Amino acid sequence: MSGTDERREGGKEQDLPLAGLVVVDLSQFLSGPYCSLRLSDLGARVIKVERPGQGDLSRQLYLSDTEIGGDSTIFHAINRGKESIALDLKDADDLAALKKLLCRADVVIQNFRPGVAARLGLDWPAVRQINPGIVYGSISGYGTDGPWVGLPGQDLLAQARSGLMWLTGDADQGPVPMGLAVADMMAGVALSQGILAALVGRGMSGRGRLVETSLLEALVDLQFEVLTTYLNDGCRLPSRAAKNSAHAYLSAPYGVYACSDGYLALAMTPLPPLFDLLGMPDLTEGQADAGFRRRDEIKAAIAARLSTQRVAHWLAILQPADIWCAEVMNWPELLQSEGFARLDMLQTVTRADGVAIRTTRSPLTLDGARPGSSDAAPRVGDQSEQIRKEFDL
Repeated sequence: MSGTDERREGGKEQDLPLAGLVVVDLSQFLSGPYCSLRLSDLGARVIKVERPGQGDLSRQLYLSDTEIGGDSTIFHAINRGKESIALDLKDADDLAALKKLLCRADVVIQNFRPGVAARLGLDWPAVRQINPGIVYGSISGYGTDGPWVGLPGQDLLAQARSGLMWLTGDADQGPVPMGLAVADMMAGVALSQGILAALVGRGMSGRGRLVETSLLEALVDLQFEVLTTYLNDGCRLPSRAAKNSAHAYLSAPYGVYACSDGYLALAMTPLPPLFDLLGMPDLTEGQADAGFRRRDEIKAAIAARLSTQRVAHWLAILQPADIWCAEVMNWPELLQSEGFARLDMLQTVTRADGVAIRTTRSPLTLDGARPGSSDAAPRVGDQSEQIRKEFDL
């Protein structure tokens, strides 16, 4: 371990639980860096290893035409609070410097395509020889063997193979991808959980450990609820609702409905009281399972009724009656809401060259305070000289 990481929160120094841990992050794009971001938010010191000049390829992965300080907004979002050392892993001296750094690290993270780490002499057996106490985290697309190993491990492609894309949307729609890189994010979350567990185990045994996951495994786990139903229901595929579909295994009214000025989400709720509140006849006809058997018919009737009034009108009726519902918000509406403001989820991070980024904060609070960091994502090799000197590389 090296150094400490105390960050200011509300004018006070925060003692974060991973302070003193050194994480060497060899990964790029989203999945691995999202894992190291979670560890950084908990106090770990993350040293990002990047190729000289170009750096992490996500520096040029633009989600919009906005770039800040020469890098994409997505790079800034996922690499805040980290340090960067520029190393060419094809250069023998730089590779030797990295291995020396790994001798002092607690965790290393990589998401190379299968086989690349071994060719570089940076796979688990090699790194374990360098540092027996290190926790080695690895993310692949589809695991370490099998027919898909050599295929590109990319988020959209993993969604396509996982069943998640097929599961989403109405019955008459084609497959619907998620509106964000859910495979990358969920794999990063899964790896961070495994790494934290391995660190706890190391604290008792002193032994390092290999922790592996993949984009596909993370998406299969994300679907554990519905897959368990499928596997124990004679492997019958569920039918997506014809309209307003939100969950293949849940009955009416579960879904999102258009009102005259926006959209209203309805979750699980008994149908007879809902019909009464909406001023509709009871379409269940006393049948307890009508929400399943007549799902599409009932949803269509509810949709027609809800479309006649504004969202606020229905909320004023349904929420006091404890009907589970919510207005569908866009980002401006979310950010302007009091509920979001109370969470204090935004922060501004800065860098010495004048870069300032408004971004999100950790989703956790510790002892009632949300961890924060004032440091923006680094430029390529920003801390190279400092790290080389500190670790005698």
